Amino acid sequence: MLKTYQGLPEGLLEVEATELEAHLGGPSLIELPGRREPPLLVTVLLHGNETTGWEAVRQVLADYGGRDLPRSMLLLIGNVRAARHGVRRLPEQPDYNRIWPGGTPPSSPEQRMAAEVVARVRSRGCFASIDIHNNTGKNPHYGCVNCLDPAYLQLATLFSRTVVYFTRPREVQSLAMARLAPAITVECGQPGNPGAAAHAAELVASALQLAQLPERMPREAHVYHTIAAVRIPERYSFGFGDKPGRDLQLMDDLEHCNFRDLPEGTPFARAASGAFFTVEDNEGREAAAEFFQRDGETIRLRRPAMPAMLARSEEAIRQDVLCYLMERISV
Repeated sequence: MLKTYQGLPEGLLEVEATELEAHLGGPSLIELPGRREPPLLVTVLLHGNETTGWEAVRQVLADYGGRDLPRSMLLLIGNVRAARHGVRRLPEQPDYNRIWPGGTPPSSPEQRMAAEVVARVRSRGCFASIDIHNNTGKNPHYGCVNCLDPAYLQLATLFSRTVVYFTRPREVQSLAMARLAPAITVECGQPGNPGAAAHAAELVASALQLAQLPERMPREAHVYHTIAAVRIPERYSFGFGDKPGRDLQLMDDLEHCNFRDLPEGTPFARAASGAFFTVEDNEGREAAAEFFQRDGETIRLRRPAMPAMLARSEEAIRQDVLCYLMERISV
């Protein structure tokens, strides 16, 4: 499935995300020359409707106008089929950020493609990896790391002082690349938000200029540890607000709780039918009873927590999570 290119295909920077499949033919790894080695890996469009990464890369490369970059770059452009339709993924596709080595052995074409990318990056060498995403809901811009070593945190704080540390799910791009070099995921708010592409472009341009990453802990980082993933089982219907006939009625204002310290007892949903969330902790265990409790027909937090990635998109909730729960840690 993977297309490979030496140098930037002619006219690519004029192509919108929806046109990339026609221009490239599929997921593509593009090698761009630079004055320093090894290359910076930049990944965009693992989710087809998260277009800020592609807009940022276009901006950076256009600024260089065909001149060699300060450091060579490997550019991975991911789910171009989904991008053509403006969706996270097509119904028959896996999530392109759940196909990377680290979980089950590769079995699907997409998993084999991701394994090929990792093998190529390993053989080529890698200075650092930046995977650019958008959120579906209202979240601040933040960086994510899978390792608390100084270089990883320094790379993340080039983007934001707010950093999320997570170790699950295991099949994400940043975990696969973190075994090779400092690796981060950056979340750039919702697609199309003013300033999102410029912020991501600033990160990529800064990383290209670095000779090395500092080896001291960044003092300015505010680090949050993801401790649980909250999901709604497929068997339950759900929605927002007071609409009858649904198993779970999610609170209308949930999206505004992202990156806020919520006290014990905060309501998340009403569930007259006995429906409940599932919660996966960092050991992969079911932990709903540890984090939520039923109070009559209301599902409330059992303990204080800070959520991230809450959104009003029912499709996004079905395809991924209702939210992640976090706690502040010191580094």
